[in-house]
Amino acid sequence: MSELLDQINQPGDIKQIDPKDYKALAWEIRRFMVRKVSRTGGHLASNLGVVELTMAIHLCCDFPHDQVIWDVGHQCYTHKILTGRKEGFDHLRQYGGMSGFPKRAESDCDVMDTGHSSTSISAALGLAKARDIKGEDHKIFAVIGDGALSGGMAYEALNNAARLKSNLIIVLNDNQMSISKNVGGMSNYLGKIRTNTNYTELKQDVENALEKMPHVGNRLTEKIRGVKDLVKRIFIPGMLFEDMGLTYIGPIDGHNIGQMVSAFHSAANMKEAVIVHVSTQKGKGYRPAEQDPSAFHGVGPFSIKDGTIRQNTEKILSYTDVFRETMLQLAEEDLRIAAVSAAMPSGTGLSAMAERYPERFFDVGIAEEHAVTFAAGMAIGEMKPVVALYSTFLQRAYDQILHDVCISGLPVVLAVDRAGLVGSDGETHQGIFDIAFLSQMPGMVLMAPKNAWELQQMLRFAVNAGCPVAVRYPRGKACQAFESYKQPIALGKSEWISRGREIALLAVGSMVEIAEEVCDNLRQQGYEPSLVNVRFVKPMDEEMLHMLPENHRLIVTLEEGVITGGFGQSVATWYEAQGHQAVQIYPVALPDQFIEHGPVETLREKYGISADRVTARILEQMED
Repeated sequence: MSELLDQINQPGDIKQIDPKDYKALAWEIRRFMVRKVSRTGGHLASNLGVVELTMAIHLCCDFPHDQVIWDVGHQCYTHKILTGRKEGFDHLRQYGGMSGFPKRAESDCDVMDTGHSSTSISAALGLAKARDIKGEDHKIFAVIGDGALSGGMAYEALNNAARLKSNLIIVLNDNQMSISKNVGGMSNYLGKIRTNTNYTELKQDVENALEKMPHVGNRLTEKIRGVKDLVKRIFIPGMLFEDMGLTYIGPIDGHNIGQMVSAFHSAANMKEAVIVHVSTQKGKGYRPAEQDPSAFHGVGPFSIKDGTIRQNTEKILSYTDVFRETMLQLAEEDLRIAAVSAAMPSGTGLSAMAERYPERFFDVGIAEEHAVTFAAGMAIGEMKPVVALYSTFLQRAYDQILHDVCISGLPVVLAVDRAGLVGSDGETHQGIFDIAFLSQMPGMVLMAPKNAWELQQMLRFAVNAGCPVAVRYPRGKACQAFESYKQPIALGKSEWISRGREIALLAVGSMVEIAEEVCDNLRQQGYEPSLVNVRFVKPMDEEMLHMLPENHRLIVTLEEGVITGGFGQSVATWYEAQGHQAVQIYPVALPDQFIEHGPVETLREKYGISADRVTARILEQMED
């Protein structure tokens, strides 16, 4: 390990570093992160961009007494290094290892478990109010990116922060990127501030001149204070933040530690909420990440020499690939089909749609709530909108789906990518709640494909269903099995894979492949199980459910979602309402808890939904 980094072993150690060595320390931190992430994978570009910013915050703060909330949280690596967690990077995002996000259980220097965007200002404002009520005196920082400012929650918080009569420092980390390139009015507004130096140059010239005028300088400063706002409005259009009642400092160089330390100290002396606008470069210090920050946002293991991602050379068709190609086909066939993304056109497979049909593609920024209600408006206007979101981010639009789509029965299609366990990003990103919250919404149709072909057919069905439809599919490789099972999609109808007796397995989406393996295991034990591909979580196939008790005494439901409110509980409730007493319902699902980070197969095994664990659980039930 490097000489300077050897001196960083606990919070506050950075203050023992000679200021002339800050630049060298920043270089060492970047080299350390590149080396570690090249082996484990992780969020690299965002972390490389905030090295000096994080160092400046630590130079101004005493952790854990002072507090910082990182919006989204994937840019916290330098913070972890400076708070004594260097050793954890050997197992970053690995099962049982250190999280790639802030984690209260890891360190008292992590204030809040974060993973979604636009939340930091609200949380920091709450911390500030709690501090004031208790009569405490410590610094509170909220670090939020310009991409996160496209989320409406940030403005709700800013509106309230303007009334704060005590200190709160909001650092706007402006790198012109979210995951993909920023879009929208706020991006344009910040661009004007970044490029307009007239005001800041004039302000500096005036201050320099006043400092040279003995006795009258201070009085003149007071005289021109009232003119300052007018000057700002002349040179910087809008002055949005100050018009909201917030003090604004910047923009300043987010890679100049001295400038930031000075700005943070000035901001800390104010009895109000202050926005410090810093400009940073995403991926700074590692050329491949500088050239393609989107590719190095969340990256797997890679070659340090040239940035080449280490991966299986075998071409893997993912469910996202299938969605991408199907959307292009559908859009070619029907001019009313439009696609909506919330700042993730690449991640959801919609970049191709944006290129081929730009007039029918809409990236609304990190604004999932707006994305859904925007789609509702398009549906009223007789378009066929498809909103593509990761399952974990779909949660943010719960009310909009319920209130703006389902109450009116609008034909909005939700393409729910990364449904189920997703692995290394952990609790904040596992897509395990969508079955529970979508299936409780009246009028919602919820589907899950068993393989690539079925995803194509379900999307084709969904855009013509004339009602709200959600299609959930997992991250990663698309299943190519079950090629001989191509029964047409019909509303609320499941598909029989095999017919047997005694034990019936009802599998949802990704669990069909696992259920087939379970059936093979059970056959080796002398059983003849039935396997049903559920297809429709809602509406359920009641005709199929009526048939099962005739020759099955154990009905096992399998889903990669939480058990509470899931498909299994819905089946059990249905049978109870029907008065069936002879059949036993055994739900196989994830426990009612948040699931940590780790490889999907490892997590499936741990939580009892792998083929071997499911087989063992079923055999136990049959022995009772």
